[in-house]
Amino acid sequence: METKKVQLSKRLQMLADMVTPGTVVADVGCDHGFLSIYLVQQGICPKVIASDVRRGPLDAACEHIRMYGLEDYIETRLSDGLMAYWPGEAQTLVCAGMGGRLMQQILMQSEPVTREFEELILQPQSEIRQFRVFLREQQYRIVKEDIVCEDDKYYFAFRVVHADGEEADRTMPRRGSFDGRFDGREQTDEQLRRLYDKFGEQLLRERNPVLRAYLEKGLAAARQVQEQMLAHRGDALSSRLEEGLAEQENQAADLEAALALYTKE
Repeated sequence: METKKVQLSKRLQMLADMVTPGTVVADVGCDHGFLSIYLVQQGICPKVIASDVRRGPLDAACEHIRMYGLEDYIETRLSDGLMAYWPGEAQTLVCAGMGGRLMQQILMQSEPVTREFEELILQPQSEIRQFRVFLREQQYRIVKEDIVCEDDKYYFAFRVVHADGEEADRTMPRRGSFDGRFDGREQTDEQLRRLYDKFGEQLLRERNPVLRAYLEKGLAAARQVQEQMLAHRGDALSSRLEEGLAEQENQAADLEAALALYTKE
């Protein structure tokens, strides 16, 4: 029987580190089951209910669970999102490895189940800004967020709880140490909210070094795209090219504004 400890990737380790010890976990989109195995092996969780929408990955997860001798602690289910779960049978939801739009759909289509979780550990692979807006509009509060870089790709993760009425109304950014200024220019609440939605309020306030690398890489890419577009414009700018240039300029401006926070006292 396999007794070796599971070693997680940086992306999965970030998720594991956000789980509150002692909770039963619903691992939705468990893939090959290594996160579930790790949570039990390390004594973080007494039980995990691991599921996937595809039979192939779920069969692989079942085999790995058997190899590590954890069949009594990890239950597996074939499930489209949370459709095969019951309200209240787990305290923590872990959902990762899918686009933000699909993740939104999973949370909304099984809302009676979703609302019973004490915490949600979420790692959308795309549409990050839209996903943060979705969480706020659905009265969730991000209590922790993190970012890692693995194989030259950046991953964001959130630990989310249900906000009460008062917390749900706090949709405007807090002032505090940044004083609403970027490069000496006063920013409106709307502009600050856009930056926080795009890049993460906590990460910006903490001046997270991985986020800084992400911003610098994004700014260099935006400037390169602008140069390429200008080099192929010919004698005149088409309306489509003008729109593309404006979009890249707006993106670069937001990246520069976010990077400016790292130089403030």
